[in-house]
Amino acid sequence: MVYEANARVRDPVYGCVGAISSLQQQIDVLQAQLALAQAEVVHMRMRQFSSTATNSPENASPSSKHITQSQTRSLFTMDMEANLGESLWSC
Repeated sequence: MVYEANARVRDPVYGCVGAISSLQQQIDVLQAQLALAQAEVVHMRMRQFSSTATNSPENASPSSKHITQSQTRSLFTMDMEANLGESLWSC
């Protein structure tokens, strides 16, 4: 009851339901980010597997390694940079 009373002070209309809803939305966003990161890991492993199957590491030039590394910037990292200003716990 104390939590609900404090939540009603912050949000007189929704109370703790508003906080729960906000937390659920954050969970949904984090689950989507996790799924994206997991898919990216699988994609990168498949790319690494296919490149090691066709080329030996000794044959790759340093410039091609640099290009590959710059092209594989994480989508997850870019998404997190876009959300740096947002607090995870704001109500």
